Amino acid sequence: MGVCGYFVVSWKCLVVLSFRVLFLVPPGLPVHSQGDSQTDNKVMDNITVRQGETVFLRCPQGDIVTHTAWLNRSSILYAGEDKWSVDPRVSLVTLNQEEFTIKIEDVDMTDEGPYICAVQTSRRPRTTSVHILIQVPPTIINLSKGIVVNEGSNVTLMCQASGKPEPSFTWKLLSPSGDLASDDEYLDIPSISRQRAGTYECTAVNDIATDVQTVEITVNYAPSVSEGRDVGVTLGQRGVLECEADAVPEADFEWYRDDRRIFNGFDGMEIEDAGQLSKLTFFNVSEADYGNYTCIAINKLGSSNTSFVLYGPGAVQDGNSGSMGTHVHTYTCLLLAILQFLLRF
Repeated sequence: MGVCGYFVVSWKCLVVLSFRVLFLVPPGLPVHSQGDSQTDNKVMDNITVRQGETVFLRCPQGDIVTHTAWLNRSSILYAGEDKWSVDPRVSLVTLNQEEFTIKIEDVDMTDEGPYICAVQTSRRPRTTSVHILIQVPPTIINLSKGIVVNEGSNVTLMCQASGKPEPSFTWKLLSPSGDLASDDEYLDIPSISRQRAGTYECTAVNDIATDVQTVEITVNYAPSVSEGRDVGVTLGQRGVLECEADAVPEADFEWYRDDRRIFNGFDGMEIEDAGQLSKLTFFNVSEADYGNYTCIAINKLGSSNTSFVLYGPGAVQDGNSGSMGTHVHTYTCLLLAILQFLLRF
């Protein structure tokens, strides 16, 4: 009989015995075979290892061992010193009278499951079973894309992750810092306001590690114009009216003198827009420049406006920003009317 034939015949009893105990059972439960009266079966504690690490499978020998093997489910990994597995990650560590140890490097989820060490001694066969549990750090695999919505819309963000144990989730508004948070893979924001725009952070965590990713929410809203400030300028001097608007997307500005629109360069005036601010500049104020001006800020969601008065040194303003202004003769008439009313009593 050739060497190969002898090897197969020699292992026939062991392989048959091994298959008898390789029924898949829940991890941690004893493995029973039909020949319990003739076979010693031992169940070791589960081995928990993280994905990517190396696991060592140790099997005590003792007595006079004639044949020994490590099996995974229905496949023989090692039969004595002979490697049957084609997986390069599996290798022999120790084989002597005391122990039979192999290792599996860079373990993955496919390596999880039952492993059996089958030993044929001079007295009786025995098996030792162990269950490998693989722990996997969380990885966020599905995160909502950055979105642009209009103020008042309902928004739902989603964050899904793989991992073992199953990850838990936390949502948090980062920028601007806010109190909005959630402990679920979904974050619901009903009727979103402009204050809820910003960067949202999803954290997936399990016993192994943490994974963090962010998503940006942009909230569009109609312009809101700051109240205008009336400006007093001496004839021949330089004067500037400033109009500031808060809006997303940024507003476009239009300037008017009474009901007539002003364009850049009109009558020596210059319009300069920079982000949220628009400036109407008078380089050489004349008498004709004094009067009422209106700034209108416009984007696709709406518009807002405010009014200004450019006045000379002989006029008195009422101090209310954005008013049409009150000239000195109007103020004087009001005082006279009050005095006349008081003199009647």
